[in-house]
Amino acid sequence: MSSQPPHPGPDPLPEPGRAPAEPPAVLREIVAHKREEVEAAKARVSLGELEAMVAQEEPPRNFFRAVTRSGRQTAVIAEIKRRSPSAGLIRPEYDGDGFQPERIAQAYFRNGASAISCLTDEKFFGGRLSYLHRVKAAAPLPVLRKDFLIDPYQLWESRAHGADAVLLIAECLTESQIVDMLILAQQLQLTVLLEVHDMENLLRVRPHVGFPHPAYCLLGINNRDLSTMRVDLGHTLRLVDLVDDRRVLVSESGIKTPEDLSRLSSEAVRIVLVGEHLMRQPSPGKALAELLGRKPVEDGTP
Repeated sequence: MSSQPPHPGPDPLPEPGRAPAEPPAVLREIVAHKREEVEAAKARVSLGELEAMVAQEEPPRNFFRAVTRSGRQTAVIAEIKRRSPSAGLIRPEYDGDGFQPERIAQAYFRNGASAISCLTDEKFFGGRLSYLHRVKAAAPLPVLRKDFLIDPYQLWESRAHGADAVLLIAECLTESQIVDMLILAQQLQLTVLLEVHDMENLLRVRPHVGFPHPAYCLLGINNRDLSTMRVDLGHTLRLVDLVDDRRVLVSESGIKTPEDLSRLSSEAVRIVLVGEHLMRQPSPGKALAELLGRKPVEDGTP
C-alpha cells in the first residue's frame, strides 16, 4: 500500500533523536517499573532462548491487513483488559480466576472484531504475557500485545509469546529508539501500532510512520490526556489533518457509540481501538455488536 504525499504544511519537525517531553507522572512511574521488569526478565530468559522460541512459533497473523482491508467500514480492535491505573478493576468478576481472556476473545470474534488488543502489563493492568497464546488459541484474529515496550528485548519476547503486533508509545521513547524498534519489529514480522497522545509527539514521529515498510506500521492517536486522564474523542478530529495517510490511522479511547464511529468515519478515520467501554459491560461481545450496529451473537461471557 502506498502512502499519500507528505503533509505540505510548514510544521517544524524536531531534530532526529530528540527525546519526548517529560511524560506525566503516571507514565514515568510505569516506565520506571518496566525497566526493572525487563532487567529481571533478561536474567530469567536470555535473548538466545527467546530467539529459539521465536523459531518455533507459527508465522504471525497479518494484523495490518486485518484492520486496513475493511474499506469504508470501521475496523474495531477490541481490547481485553482487566484493570487500569485510573479505574482499578474494571468489573468485580474479573478478579482472580474469574477472568478468562479466551472467552472474551471468542465473543469479540463472533461479534465483528477485526483484531484483538491484549494487555500484558501485570502490575498496573492485571495482564499476563501468557494471555497472548490463550487468546490466539481461542480466536483466529491477529493479536496486539499492549504493554509499555522500552527495550528491543521486549519485541523478541512479544514474538516468542505469540504476538502479531506490538504497541510503541511515543511518549516513552526517543526518535532513535523508535526507529530501531520499527526496524526490528519489521524483521520479526510484527505490525507496530505507533501511538501518540499530543501534537508534539505526532509531529515528532510522523516522518517514521511506514518505516521501514509501509505494510507494518499503524499510527494511533490516543484520546486520553495523560495529565488529567480525561478522554475526548475530538482529540483525534483536531489532529487528523496532520496525518499523511488516514488509512493507517487508529483512534484510541473514548469510543462508545455508533455515532462516535460515524464522527470518525466522516473524517476518513476507519480504524478504532475500544477497550474499557466494552470490558465494563456484562457482555463485551454484545457491546461490540451494538457498537457496530450488528445483531449480537450470544457469547456466554459473564
